[in-house]
Amino acid sequence: MGSIRSRPETGALFLDFKFQGQRVREQTALADNPANRKRLQKVLDKIEAEIALGTFDYEKTFNKPLPKREVRSDSPDAALNPTTLAVQGAVAPTPNFKEFANQWFGETEITWRRSYKITQRGALDKYILPHFGEKFVGQVSKADILAFRSDLSKLKGRGKNANMTARRINAIMKPLRQILNEAADRFNFNSPFRNIKPLRMKRSEVMPFTLPEVQLLISTIRMDYRPYLKTRIFTGMRTGEVNGLKWKYVDFERRMIYVRESIVLGEEDELKTDGSMRDIQMSQIVFDALKEQHAITGGKTEYVFCNRAGNPIDNKNFINRVWAPLLRHLGLEHRKAYQMRHTAATLWLASGEAPEWIARQLGHTTTEMLFRVYSRYVPNLTRNDGSAMDRLLTSTFVGTPVAPVAPVAPVQLMAVPLSAPVQAVAKPVQPALVLQALAPQQMPLQSNAIAVDQSMRQQAVRAEMPYPAKADVPGNSQAPPISWADMARNWKSESSSNSEPFTQAA
Repeated sequence: MGSIRSRPETGALFLDFKFQGQRVREQTALADNPANRKRLQKVLDKIEAEIALGTFDYEKTFNKPLPKREVRSDSPDAALNPTTLAVQGAVAPTPNFKEFANQWFGETEITWRRSYKITQRGALDKYILPHFGEKFVGQVSKADILAFRSDLSKLKGRGKNANMTARRINAIMKPLRQILNEAADRFNFNSPFRNIKPLRMKRSEVMPFTLPEVQLLISTIRMDYRPYLKTRIFTGMRTGEVNGLKWKYVDFERRMIYVRESIVLGEEDELKTDGSMRDIQMSQIVFDALKEQHAITGGKTEYVFCNRAGNPIDNKNFINRVWAPLLRHLGLEHRKAYQMRHTAATLWLASGEAPEWIARQLGHTTTEMLFRVYSRYVPNLTRNDGSAMDRLLTSTFVGTPVAPVAPVAPVQLMAVPLSAPVQAVAKPVQPALVLQALAPQQMPLQSNAIAVDQSMRQQAVRAEMPYPAKADVPGNSQAPPISWADMARNWKSESSSNSEPFTQAA
């Protein structure tokens, strides 16, 4: 009868059973604990049941032929065939991590953009493979992953005397997670990345420029970069989009900029997302800036903004030689040039543009990011938020009148002799005269004919004039408002039934 044992040097469990007259020991990467022993026992029971029935297939179960000799658990050969627990009750071997990672990269890179391939390959070669390359994918444990992440946090980042940021660490851990999850699916073992959450990242700092700062930047920057700066600030284009803008995508007749390409890592690349492909409307200041730039580079190079060689602007060179010195010269706090995109979004919001339109101009598929990232900066630009509520409360509790709405000329419904047919004659009159005729007491001035009619019906109720009962109005739960013609008929019928004419003031 077979048994489940553990290796003393590693603590990993292995199966020990007999098949076809020889002793077989199959290694696993599972730690020695009650849960793993229970799961392996089920596998062993299934194997022994199939051996008893004569249906056990060793090569199919372990994905390798039956060894010709017994392999001792403490021999060097045993480490060459590590295995992991299968979901269906079998134990399958796992490959070398480096080999599987390169295989995974080759299978997946076809779905990535060129720039993303470069960053993923860099994370593999610089960080992941040196740490996990010699292991088997089934041997990587949760403790190994956490230790690796801890080591990354101690490495130097891009800033001076700064460690690697949480964003950068998460970017490195992402391909590691994908590799181990894919291996777990293929070789039927539990991924050690389960329940390991990404590090919490600090919220992106959004520091848009104010209008005075924008004017200062434009008036101070070098003349050859002034159209470039205006275009970035007043279109909200991403860095790669504006650097890769070509004259064939600038339509002066329709005043449109067609965003179709981008420059990433010095080469032409696809746009960031599908929603990034969009048409941006030129404002007058952008139109004039591009006309000015066309006089310089139009017909000489395909790129709108370029260096003396006709190549696209190098972003690193622009930051180091133009942008950073400009902010230092003006005494402004240093911020990324990408803040010009944030500035465009906040200026559009502050000017009252529709959020859906702004999202399309920025290349967002929804307005969610617009409100989440930019809306909190609008009060700093307008200084008018809450003013409408303040006027309402002031007029209600302090007594300050609210500005009246432009009056609409009401109609006067004139009564005719009762002997003649009842008709309604409309004639424009002053609102105050109509209201004074309706009610002797002081009433607020209304400027709408509908409000006048409502006041008339209220006076009719006070004068106890006949009004249709609810039962007389089939299909309605409430009686319709009485018309002037109905009121005249009621007056006529009442005057004919009484000896005295109707003289009550309305």
